[in-house]
Amino acid sequence: MAILSSPTFQLQPSAQQVPLATNYITDFNFLNQYLPDTYEKEFERYGNRTIASFLRMVGAEMPSNSDMIKWAEQGRLHIKYVNCTTTTLTSADTATFTINDVLVPNRASIGLTAGSIALRVGQTVVITPNVAGPTQNKGIITAVNTSAGTIDVAFYEAAGMTNASAGNTFTIFIYGSEFKKGTNGMVGSLEAEDEIYDNSPIIIKDKYAVSGSDMAQIGWIEVTTENGASGFLWYLKSEHETRLRFEDYLETAMIEAVPAVSGSGAVAAGYKGSEGVFYVVNDRGNVWGGGNPTTLADFDSIVSRLDKQGSIEENVIFVNRDFSFDIDDMLATLNGYSSSGSSNAASFGLFDNDVNMALNLGFSGFRRGYDFYKSDWKYLNDPTMRGGLTSSSTGASTANVITGLLVPAGSTTVYDQVLGKNAKRPFLHVRYRATATEDRRYKTWITGSAGGAATSDLDAMEVNFLSERCVCTLGANNFVLFRYGA
Repeated sequence: MAILSSPTFQLQPSAQQVPLATNYITDFNFLNQYLPDTYEKEFERYGNRTIASFLRMVGAEMPSNSDMIKWAEQGRLHIKYVNCTTTTLTSADTATFTINDVLVPNRASIGLTAGSIALRVGQTVVITPNVAGPTQNKGIITAVNTSAGTIDVAFYEAAGMTNASAGNTFTIFIYGSEFKKGTNGMVGSLEAEDEIYDNSPIIIKDKYAVSGSDMAQIGWIEVTTENGASGFLWYLKSEHETRLRFEDYLETAMIEAVPAVSGSGAVAAGYKGSEGVFYVVNDRGNVWGGGNPTTLADFDSIVSRLDKQGSIEENVIFVNRDFSFDIDDMLATLNGYSSSGSSNAASFGLFDNDVNMALNLGFSGFRRGYDFYKSDWKYLNDPTMRGGLTSSSTGASTANVITGLLVPAGSTTVYDQVLGKNAKRPFLHVRYRATATEDRRYKTWITGSAGGAATSDLDAMEVNFLSERCVCTLGANNFVLFRYGA
């Protein structure tokens, strides 16, 4: 049996721009001799409807007085090239290699021209063919041609070059150096190379308006909202729901935002966009494209990738409900009791989860190379947001559906271009525009001539909301985005 598609959850928003029969409760009729027996309070059938919590849990908010946020992230310390070719024949004592690796974008900014390579005479290297089977070589660099992007290597092995078949590529990395007695030192030096990233804040707005006449209307149902506001004036509920909706958008905009691409309609209309968390991780982070990892082997491949990145010890995986259950099921299979029926099998939990006790079938975390903590993410479950996009756990009709996000815990050190010094920052944090006279983190003000306002002759109360902010995703190479689709 399966849960039926009808009746379903309601997706029609309750908020309307004007008071209608669909959003105002009334049953007043002079011709009706019987008064309705009513409950005083509105029933909260959807529980807590807000979804904002993610950035509050993992990040921080900091002011900025600039229209652009820039920061520098460290490059790799050691040097390795993975696309090297040679025309040298097998068994040769020396070889010339051409370095074909794509140059990093910022190489020109630190004075290196196209074709420059960070290899020098006297350095010793490991050379490995990028095919299965052949053995590797070790050699010493005897000449470097930076303009041509080539190096000459003399091999230490008597057998010389291994497997120089046409079309083969090689991986080369440095492991040390060797110099003869009485010779000069190393020729040339290497400059530290940073990756420079930036993001721009966007302005987010909302507004609630109600006429002065409608404000004089009193209902007979006490309405409440998630932030505790209550009253018999229906417009109070609408104002508070507008506020809650705006606060949710403050978070979801930081998660979903994308930059406007040159030539796009948004750019033509004068908009620039911003780099949200999903965009950044999908662009320069790690992506698991097979939906949900469901086995330890799957997580081993994730651990292997994290080993090649920052190796952050503690990580939090924010997941939708299906992903959460998949992790629980994966960990539960490690308990041999259910499969073997043996009372000697391994069990989890206090008192070894005795068969006569109620079992807790959920897991909050586990350790597999690193510590992984699991947390349900309401945004991915809410049917009015991304939760409505997950229609099949098998991947059918779910291309690019996001099921989870792995976020490293703690903070990292970056060079802040505005402060001009190194600073500790959470991996995820929000920067909002602010000065001593203007704070745009969360602005709200009332205009009109109703509800206590006296700013214009408009017979209404308008509650305005505004924020200008962007999210900074530092060390995106330590994040993992889980989604369907290659």
